[in-house]
Amino acid sequence: MTGKNAAGRLPRAVYERELARLQIELVKLQEWVRAEGARIVVVFEGRDAAGKGSTIKRVTEHLNPRVVRIEALPKPTERERTQWYFQRYVDLLPAAGEVVLFDRSWYNRAGVERVLGFCTPDEYRRFLQQCPIFERLLVGDGILLRKYWFSVSRDEQERRFRARIEDPLRRWKLSTVDLESVTRWDDYSRAKDDMFVHTDIPEAPWNVVDSDQKRRGRINMIAHLLESVPYYEVPREAVSVPPRPRDAGYERTDRRLQREVPDHAATLTKALSSHPDGTSAPDHARRG
Repeated sequence: MTGKNAAGRLPRAVYERELARLQIELVKLQEWVRAEGARIVVVFEGRDAAGKGSTIKRVTEHLNPRVVRIEALPKPTERERTQWYFQRYVDLLPAAGEVVLFDRSWYNRAGVERVLGFCTPDEYRRFLQQCPIFERLLVGDGILLRKYWFSVSRDEQERRFRARIEDPLRRWKLSTVDLESVTRWDDYSRAKDDMFVHTDIPEAPWNVVDSDQKRRGRINMIAHLLESVPYYEVPREAVSVPPRPRDAGYERTDRRLQREVPDHAATLTKALSSHPDGTSAPDHARRG
């Protein structure tokens, strides 16, 4: 059974075990991309707070940023507004041996720009006409294009917004534009439906990720990406740590001549070691 009612929350132990396995496979994929000179573009789209960013974080956590890079463009400059709409994305496309993850992409025009009136009706219609052509050109030139739409329910989106407001580490993720998606839920739904009608093409289909349960969404998306690419494990060159050379008489500079960072950590351990009851620091305080 699939869909939003298929299953509940994925147990953390199961999630972490499978995520670790998939991340090892992502490293293999990365090495295959380098060895074969492949080019991969992955588009992450969906409603605000749907889990795109947290999934991208898990995808790239153990990868080489020189091979796998994230592109999250700000709003266009005045000069970029006068260019062909797709122009600023073309410069960001991968060269041989690279993977580009778009945290939102050219589909801004079909979503937020259309709903909030940041583009004209003619610009919107031109996008729907040109986007399938643009993507067919990318695929025809050998780029592996994968498009993911992260789906989240209205109640879950609102819950995540409220959690972000209360969390000082995540408040920066919210903007007035994000919050406006609450009152424009139906408008965004219609925009997404229209976008799919015109851009869900055989050469570059949309893949919908049920992201109400973030753990499941991340696992499902990464597994699908790996299954969609014909990568293989590239044989690694055997390496070993060379023997240390004999002491050549070097003496380290007197550390008093250097400006060292103050030992802030020492103040923490000192406070923990002085518990009134003489017990050692609690386990959660000792973990790094």
